[in-house]
Amino acid sequence: MLNIVLFGPPGAGKGTQSAKLIESYQLVHISTGDLFRKHLGEGTELGKLAKSYMDAGNLVPDDVVIGMVEDKIKEHQEDKGFIFDGFPRTVNQAEALDSMLGKYDLSISGMIALDVPTEELKKRIKERAKVSGRVDDQDDAKIDNRLRVYEQETKPVAGYYQESGKHKEVNGVGSVDDIFKQITDIIATY
Repeated sequence: MLNIVLFGPPGAGKGTQSAKLIESYQLVHISTGDLFRKHLGEGTELGKLAKSYMDAGNLVPDDVVIGMVEDKIKEHQEDKGFIFDGFPRTVNQAEALDSMLGKYDLSISGMIALDVPTEELKKRIKERAKVSGRVDDQDDAKIDNRLRVYEQETKPVAGYYQESGKHKEVNGVGSVDDIFKQITDIIATY
């Protein structure tokens, strides 16, 4: 089973490359944003629990997030694998993910990190704003804050996967197809 963590800062191209990977390898897409919307919309117990934290202005605890991810994995145990997009966001989440996957005799095949210079990220985010309409993609201060949060809180996850030899980096600048080729070359080694 192929289980990939696609990693990188906002604007690195994770969404674009995820779509190509899903199509090429028939992977199940796991995005915590999508899972939140699903559980909140369906009013599941996990959704109600997440909503109680969100309504109080707090982050949803890792165990609730992992519970949502585990539900998705249980639903798709017979599939070819998973692509984790935007998750895990912290080392604690990475450790919890590994532990949870172990219960199903699964593991992360590897983390593929998209490396893109900061100025290019800002340019891409602003371009994306023109089509996405996302307010947080249009404001320089919000963009800078998102990139700062990534550097401080999320980037350490790469070190976690480096320690286990599962971290590979690709140059995230170039054509979509050239970047995808770098990614598929890495996947061929799994």
